[in-house]
Parts: sequence; structure tokens; C-alpha cells
Amino acid sequence: MAIAATAIAISFVVEPIQAPAFAASEVVAVVNKTPITSTDVSKRVAFLKLQRRTGNLQKLAREELIDEALKREEIARVRMSVSTEDVDRSFERFSASNKLSVAQMSSILNQAGVGVEHFKAFIAVQMSWPRLVNARYGTGKMSSEELVKRMMENKEKPVTTEYFLQQIIFVVPESRRNAILGKRKAEAEKSRARFPGCDQSKEFAKTMLDVSVRNLGRVMKPELPDDWKPLIEKAGTNGTTGTRVTERGVEFLAICNQRQVSDDTAAEVVFRAEDLGKAKKGGDNPNDAKYLEELRKKAQIVYP
Repeated sequence: MAIAATAIAISFVVEPIQAPAFAASEVVAVVNKTPITSTDVSKRVAFLKLQRRTGNLQKLAREELIDEALKREEIARVRMSVSTEDVDRSFERFSASNKLSVAQMSSILNQAGVGVEHFKAFIAVQMSWPRLVNARYGTGKMSSEELVKRMMENKEKPVTTEYFLQQIIFVVPESRRNAILGKRKAEAEKSRARFPGCDQSKEFAKTMLDVSVRNLGRVMKPELPDDWKPLIEKAGTNGTTGTRVTERGVEFLAICNQRQVSDDTAAEVVFRAEDLGKAKKGGDNPNDAKYLEELRKKAQIVYP
């Protein structure tokens, strides 16, 4: 299901810190032909200081940036990056959670030597990477024995909502994004009022320019991405969600049908969602490190 994005959770001490003086930049590592410079490392060191991290910050910063370079390359390869708008909204939420405006948070980051763009690049990886990990490792099926055991422990079979969804995409080419994004968003909003329903959606799309329709099929509530979930729940049966700007353009979802289900498939989805929630509370997803280690083994990492 290609509509997911992930929220970011990061904290640091928000207080003025003297920005480091940057010397002439030099390459400190090369990751699959992507250079990491001493300026990049200095910005990450400043970020680590905001987080009150300790230890050899220069080495820690360099290794973090190498990991992020590997993740960013893999994210681009499989085309699962969150959009610029997703990152901007996350930055806004982060600022608000610290009771600051975007301008105030930007000023603090710049004064500390981190820089807004460095922080947003960090956010983009933090939001996109879990999607890859979940896409690769999150689809393993429970054995029949495990499923029966969990249902017996639960004493009753879980009930969840099953949605049948369509994705309507007003395509915006990257080369024309700045020029036509506002116009396309207005077109998408206008089309929602005239949406004829899922059975006629493809014919409806043909009456407009560069609009595509994808059947997402059966999606259960625990599988809904965080950024779409409140929009889907608000839309109701046979409705459409609000629009969102994504890397593809401007999108909305149509809820073709929804119903309460309590079968074995639903039970497995609910149990897996519960396990994922427990894993998040307990620490990092072990598959995260496994995936990253695979990338490191295949990568060319050079320390000049």
C-alpha cells in the first residue's frame, strides 16, 4: 500500500547554544560515491549537543551520517520517500510541541549551528526509513498455531474495520511542481464534490488531465498509515478524504466500502499491530539494524 508516511519523535534541549565556527570543508567519508564533509559532521555534532549526547561526538556524528546516506540511497531506490510537505508539517508539529513558532525554532537551529535544512534532511530519513523496514519485514504471516494461541490468550477474536479504498492522484511532475502545485490542489479539491463513486471513478478521471486511479483493495484499520488514518476515519462510508500533497502530486482517497470484520486475517493484522506497538515502546525495531547492516555490507564506504 503506497500511501504511508511515519511521524517523527525526537527531543532535544531547546536553548541558545553558540554556533561552531566552520573551517574550510573537506571530505571525511564517501558512501557509494556520496561525499560526507566536515561541515556536515560539524552540523551533526551541534545537533548531538542539543540532544545532550555524550562520547566521541565527531565519530558518532560521522557514523550517523554514513548510516543516513545509506538509508537515503535505499529510500530513493525504492521510491518510498515522504514528501517535502510531510517534512514541513512534521517540523511545524515539532516546533509547536516545544511551544515555539517555526521561525523561532529555525532561529534556534541556525544559531546552534545545526541549520534548518540539516534538521529537515534528518526528519525526512527518520520518517521514510520505517516504511521501508515495515514493507520488507512487516508482512510475515503468523503460523496457524501461533494465531490460534494468540486468540485463545485473547479469549475472543479481535474485531476491526475493513476498508476498500481507491487512490485518486492528480499528478504533478517534479519539473513543474512549483508552477502548478497550487492549481492542481484546487482541481483535486473541486473534484471531490463531483466524485461519482468508486464504480465510475476511472471514467471520471478520464474527463480530467493527468489524473490516475489506483485500487488499493482491502485495507484494515491497523494497517492505515498515520498520515491518512484520521482523514479516512473522518470521511465515512462512500466518502472521500481531504487532499494531501505527496511526492506524486495531490491525492485523496475514496472509501468505496467499510465494514466490521472478525475473521482470521483480521485477527492476524490486529495482533501484528499490537506487537509492533510493543516493539516501538520497548525500543528500536530489530529489523531496522538488520536492514542497515545488509546495506553496509554491500556499500563502498571510504574514509579518505
